[in-house]
Amino acid sequence: MLNLNASNSIPPNTMSVSTLLWGKAETNQISQLLVLKHGQKRVMVKRQRSYNLMLDSACKHFPSIPRHAVSLQTNQLDICDGHYVDITAEIWDNVIDLLNCIEVTHAEMTLPVPPPCFDTWPISSPGNQSAPSQTNRQDSSDDEKVTINVVFPSGEIRSTTVSRATRVDQLVADASHIIGCSPIGVKAVWGGAIMREDWNIESYNIKNGDTINLRELPRFAKPVIYLYSPSDIDVSVKLSLSPVWSLSVIYPVVPTKNHGQHIEWNARTHEDGNLTENISGLDVAYLFWEAEPNLHAPPPASKPQPLDTFSPTSSSLSDTDSIVIPVDKVSVYLDKALKVLGLHTEARTSFITYWLPYFLKHEYIALRFVPQSVYERAASLSISPQPDIVTRVFMLFKGVGKEHLENWSNAQMQAEKDVAWWVDVVGVDFARASDAALFRVLEWGGMEVRV
Repeated sequence: MLNLNASNSIPPNTMSVSTLLWGKAETNQISQLLVLKHGQKRVMVKRQRSYNLMLDSACKHFPSIPRHAVSLQTNQLDICDGHYVDITAEIWDNVIDLLNCIEVTHAEMTLPVPPPCFDTWPISSPGNQSAPSQTNRQDSSDDEKVTINVVFPSGEIRSTTVSRATRVDQLVADASHIIGCSPIGVKAVWGGAIMREDWNIESYNIKNGDTINLRELPRFAKPVIYLYSPSDIDVSVKLSLSPVWSLSVIYPVVPTKNHGQHIEWNARTHEDGNLTENISGLDVAYLFWEAEPNLHAPPPASKPQPLDTFSPTSSSLSDTDSIVIPVDKVSVYLDKALKVLGLHTEARTSFITYWLPYFLKHEYIALRFVPQSVYERAASLSISPQPDIVTRVFMLFKGVGKEHLENWSNAQMQAEKDVAWWVDVVGVDFARASDAALFRVLEWGGMEVRV
C-alpha cells in the first residue's frame, strides 16, 4: 500500500526557494484584486487563495472554456524568462501574491505514447497487455523508488514514495482506497496524458517531485429507452455514439459494432409498453445502455465545431445555463421539471431514485438539461419504423459547495423560476409525447460532471 502523507503542498525543499527564483513580493499590502485575461477580454476579479476557486472564477467569466480544460498561465515572474508558463495547483500558494494579471488559456489534452526510460525495453502493444520488462534496472535502492505528488480529484495533494515497479493501476487502486472511493472511472494523468494502467511508473520518465493527477472520468449513466405503440409492431433501434464515447453496458445484450460505438436492438413492442427483444427472447420494460469516454479516440477534426456541441469529455455547467438548488430540494424540483418534459410517473421515479445517492454527497446541486438537437449529435438514435414523436431528456449535474455559491448567483435565481422554461431548452412537444394514439419514444439519462 502507498504511504500517502496528508499534505496540501509539495515537499518543503522544492518550495522554500521561491523568493530566490521569483523575487520578493512587494512589501506594501497585497491587492485583493487581480486581472484575468483571455484574448482581448480582461476581467477584474477577487484574488482567490484557493486554486479551485480561481478556476471557478475563470470559468464564470470565460464560459467558452470547459473547466477541465482551463489553464492559468503567467509570464510575469523572472523564472518564466518571458514565456507563458502554466501555474499548477501545487505551486499556487507560492505565486498568487506575486501576480497582478493571469492569462486564462485552453489546455488541449493530447495522448502521446510515453517512451520507456531505456531503449532496451519493449513497448507494449495492444496485443501485449503486460507491463514493460523489468530487466536492465539499476541495483541502487535509490534508483528503485521515486517521490511524487498525487493530486486527488478533490484537489487535495499528498506526497508519496513508490517503487518504480509499481503499476499505474495499483497506484490508482491504493490512492482510491485511502480516500474511500472506487478506483473504477479514476484515471492517472501525467504530463497532460492519461497513463496506461498496465504500465508501471518506471515506464514513464517520472522524476522526484513530479505530479500525477487522479481524475474521475464522466460516463453516460443509465440512459433508458421506452417504446410505446398503439399496437404490437416489430422495431429496429439503432444507437450510434460519437468517437469520443464507447458503450460500456447494454441490456438486453446484443453485439456491438465499430469498437463499441454502434448497437442495434430488434424487438417487438406491446400495447402495455413492454418489449420483447428478438435475440434473447427477454421481455423488458425498456432498452438500457451506458457509455464511457473513449481514451483512444482520434483527435477532433480541425474544422470549426458548432457552438452548442455537446461532448462528454468537455461538458460543463455555468451560472448562465444551469440552476443551483440545495440538495434537500432537488427531488421535488426534478419531479416537477421531468413531468413537464414528458416523463411519466415510473420514469420520473426511476430517474430520481437512480441519481439521489449521487446528489446526497453534495450540499448544493447545479443541473441543466441538454437540448435534444445537441444531444443527438453525441448519441444518434435511429428507429424504424419512424416514431411519431421522440423525446430525449438528458441531464448534466455537479455538486456545488457552500463556499462556491457566490459564483452561482444567477443559477440560484433561475431555480426560483417556473420549471416550464426547460421545455423550450430541451425542445419537447408535450402534447404529442402524451398522445397514446401515436408511436412514441422516450429516453432519459444523465451524467455527473466532476470538474
